[in-house]
Amino acid sequence: MNQFKSKMNWPQKFSWRSITLKWTILTSLVISILFTLFAIISYQISTRLMVEQEEMTFNRTLSEVTTRLSRGTESLSFNSSVFYLKESTGEYVGDSYYGANTLESSMMNLNSFISELSRPEMDLKVYNVDGDLVFETKNRFVPFNKEEQSETSIKTYEYVTGLVLLKPVYSDQTGKLIGYAQGFYDLGFYYKFRKELLQNLIMIGICGLLVSVIVSFLLSTYFTSPLRKMVKTLNNIETAHKTGLRMPIPKSNDEIYDLAMAFNDMIERMERFITQQQQFVEDVSHELRTPVAVIEGHMNLLNRWGKDDPEVLEESLSASLQEITRMKSLVQEMLDLSRAEQSDFHYKNETCLAKETIQTTVSNFQMLYPDFVFNLDDDDLDHSVQIKMYRNHFEQILIILMDNAVKYSRDRKEVIISASKSYQSVDVMIQDFGEGISEEEIEKVFNRFYRVDKARARHTGGNGLGLSIAQQLIENYHGTINVKSHVDLGTAFYLSIPYVTEKTTN
Repeated sequence: MNQFKSKMNWPQKFSWRSITLKWTILTSLVISILFTLFAIISYQISTRLMVEQEEMTFNRTLSEVTTRLSRGTESLSFNSSVFYLKESTGEYVGDSYYGANTLESSMMNLNSFISELSRPEMDLKVYNVDGDLVFETKNRFVPFNKEEQSETSIKTYEYVTGLVLLKPVYSDQTGKLIGYAQGFYDLGFYYKFRKELLQNLIMIGICGLLVSVIVSFLLSTYFTSPLRKMVKTLNNIETAHKTGLRMPIPKSNDEIYDLAMAFNDMIERMERFITQQQQFVEDVSHELRTPVAVIEGHMNLLNRWGKDDPEVLEESLSASLQEITRMKSLVQEMLDLSRAEQSDFHYKNETCLAKETIQTTVSNFQMLYPDFVFNLDDDDLDHSVQIKMYRNHFEQILIILMDNAVKYSRDRKEVIISASKSYQSVDVMIQDFGEGISEEEIEKVFNRFYRVDKARARHTGGNGLGLSIAQQLIENYHGTINVKSHVDLGTAFYLSIPYVTEKTTN
C-alpha cells in the first residue's frame, strides 16, 4: 500500500507532464492554427476581392471614356476631349462649338463623370493619333507604352503603384483611329488598407491566442479537477474507510460523473472488503478461542496423568473430537459468510426459477425429516417466474431458514412455507411453531454468532452464523428479510426478492 501511495503521490504543481498544461498547449495550438488559416484565407479573399472591385471600376470608367471620345471624327485635341467627355448637347466642328454651351460654360458644367475622373486616385490622359498628350486630369508621370499597357496591369511609376491601361479610340462614324485614352488608378489606398488589415488580423490573432490560452487553462483545470481529487483520495486510501473520504460527485451527468461514481464504488468495495477481512479475523479468533482452549486443556490433562486412566483418556478424546467437529463447522460457515458478502460481485446477473427451487428444497426436507409436516402453499406463483438470484444462494437461504424452523420446533412438528408474486418481488414466508423469540432479542437474531438459546447451542449444532449468511445474501441481491415472533408460539421469516421482468430480460 505504501508503494502504491508513493507512486500516486503526484506533485500538486503543474509540470510538463501535467494534463492541464498539455491540454492548454494543444488546445491553444489548434486554435492558433485554425485562426491563422482563417486569417490567411480571409486576408487573401478580402484583398483579391478589393483589387477585382477596383479593377472593375477602373475598366468601366475607362470604357466610358473611350465611348464618349469615339463620337469624334478627327484626331483628339484638348477642346474636343473636354467636349466629348462632358456629353455636350451641341456639336463640335473644328475648334468651334455649336450648341447651348460655350467652351467656358462647358468647363464650368462638367458632369459627375468628369468629377469622378477628378478623384485623387484616378489619372486620365488623352493622346492624339501621334501619341502626343492633349488632355490629362493629374500631372502624374505615366509613360505612353502601347505594348505594356494594352491589358490592365499593376505597374509602379515614380514609387507609385497602380492599375494602368491604354486603349485606342476609334471614331464611331468613320472607324478611324482618332487617339488614345490612358488610365492610371493609384492603389495606395488599397495597400494601406491591406497593411492595416494584416496588422489588425495579427493583433486579433495575438489577443485570440492569449484568450484561448486562458480559456483552455480554465477549462482544462475545471475538467481535470476531478482527477486531482481522485489522486488526493487515492493518496489517503489507507484512512478512507475510517474517515469516509469520497470523491465529490459532479452535478453534470457526463463521463466525469460516471468516473466519480465508479471510483467511489471501487472505494466502497475496498472498504467493505477491508471491513469484512477485519471482521472475519476477529470473529474467527473469538469463536476458535473456546474450542482451542478446551482441546488444549484435555491435551494437558492427558499429558500429565490422564493417558494412564482409560476412562479419562476416552472422555478427553471424545470431547476433543467434538470440539474439532465444531471448529470445522465454524470454519465452513465463516467461509460461507465470506462468500455471501461477495456474492453481488460474482453472481449479480444470475437468475433462477423461484417455484421450482422452493419445491425442490421442500421435497428434500420432507425426505430428511419424515416426522415433520411441511405445508407448501405456492399456488399464486407461476412456474415461469424467475428471481434475480443465483439458484445455489436461494437454496442456501431456504435451507438455513427451514433448518432453524426444524431445530427450534417443540411438540408441534410442522413448518408452513408460502410463496406468491407481488407487484415487484416474489414473497416467501417460512413459519414454525417453536419456542419463539422475545422482543429484546428479535433485533439481534441477524448478528454474527448470536444465539437465542445459548444453552441449546451445542445441542442444535449452530454457531449463530446462519441468519447472518441469509441476510447478507438477500441484501446483496437487493431483497429484504424480516422476522416476526411470539414466545412459545413460533417464528415467521418473510423474504422479498426482486423478480425478472420482461423489460429486464430483453
